[in-house]
Amino acid sequence: MDTIQNLIENIEKVIIGKRSVVELAVVSLLCRGHVLLEDVPGTGKTMLARALARSVAMDCKRLQCTPDLLPSDVTGVPVFNQKSCEFEFRPGPVFTNILLVDEINRATPRAQSALLECMEEFRVSVDVHTYDLPKVFMVLATQNPIEMAGTYVLPEAQLDRFFMRLSVGYPSVEEETRMIYAQADSHPIEHLQAVVNEADLLAAREAVRAVHMESSVGQYVARISAATRQHPQLRLGASPRGTLALTRAAQGLALLRKQAYVTPDAVKAMAGPVLEHRLILRPQAAAQGRTAREVLAEVLDQVLDQVPPPV
Repeated sequence: MDTIQNLIENIEKVIIGKRSVVELAVVSLLCRGHVLLEDVPGTGKTMLARALARSVAMDCKRLQCTPDLLPSDVTGVPVFNQKSCEFEFRPGPVFTNILLVDEINRATPRAQSALLECMEEFRVSVDVHTYDLPKVFMVLATQNPIEMAGTYVLPEAQLDRFFMRLSVGYPSVEEETRMIYAQADSHPIEHLQAVVNEADLLAAREAVRAVHMESSVGQYVARISAATRQHPQLRLGASPRGTLALTRAAQGLALLRKQAYVTPDAVKAMAGPVLEHRLILRPQAAAQGRTAREVLAEVLDQVLDQVPPPV
């Protein structure tokens, strides 16, 4: 779809040389998923989130996480109105289209938990009332995996609610040179214009759901998830939520590639960003220096050996 390509190219005006990461972030938006951007400081995590938010003509809010952040600072709080002598709900920053949660691991578990219902059920429960979030709601969270002082590790339950975990990475010498001259006078984010509106985005989401997936490819996805649960070096494998996420991500990538159906290659390409952060290593494997990425690669090879991917 031209709309999607325009969105990607618009973000690339700010994020130079990271097209694959930009594409994955856009796929997450199309699949109604949330993204965890995990990388070292200064690689453009927050800038990627801002560029995506600015490229979409919808509401965007930012939540800076700190240890003193309260759940009510996230979801909102009832406030007593002296004129009407009644409590009125004052919405928090989650009542937006795109929520940038900066340094999410600096919030306490109590504050982090306020996002659980929002991310999975797209609604907020405060006291005895439930409030629906907008049709388009996406959490773009950043965290620094290096500096651990004053941080709180995200629990498995919240990690599983993130559709993808992405890493921007360092640019090449040529790309970094382009960045220097691109920001010589002003930052490109200051001049970025929206190229997609809510109607365009909702239409693109329907197009993703319409991408055909053969039953054999669906079984291929399910076998990958099942294999992660049986791997001896994994304490926790992919959840059914992860299986559904991998399915939707493969459909989104197929649409991005202008394909009418999902191929096994699309499934394999999305397995890493979608499943890696959902896999928990056993202590013995972690002590040996193993990573979830390595184990997932073994799982994919194992499934290929046992059951060749459908053609």
